[in-house]
Amino acid sequence: MKRTALIAVTAGLALSGCGLGAGMFGSREALVAVPATCVPQRFEIYFADSEARLTESARQAIGATAAQLRDCDIQRVQVVGLSDARGGGAANQSLSERRAMAVADALKAAGWPVPVFAVEGVGEAGAVTDTGAREPMRRRTEVLVEAAPRR
Repeated sequence: MKRTALIAVTAGLALSGCGLGAGMFGSREALVAVPATCVPQRFEIYFADSEARLTESARQAIGATAAQLRDCDIQRVQVVGLSDARGGGAANQSLSERRAMAVADALKAAGWPVPVFAVEGVGEAGAVTDTGAREPMRRRTEVLVEAAPRR
């Protein structure tokens, strides 16, 4: 019974401060931070098994990221294609390179500057853990973007 009363009193105190406006914290604008968009970012694009073709979801993710960073100074874009450990080493290397190129091409088509791209495929390197487990989520491309506000 005492615990219930304590919760009600605590909730009442918390709610009573909601309508006070500035109060001890200042204005609402001082409390709400707008996330910076022109900062280094990392995102991943996933592919179907043995595919290097972008899915519609992947195209949407690339388009959304390109739009988000549209007003930024894109200084460097590193695109790293990966593959799982199924299949042969040469085939996996080729697949990872094609995945990286597909993402880089889509970003370039979205208007990102070509000279800042570093594109590579690492094949199946790292696709098998020390315990011998295969990593199926390596069917992806990792994109690292160095972005800064325009001057």
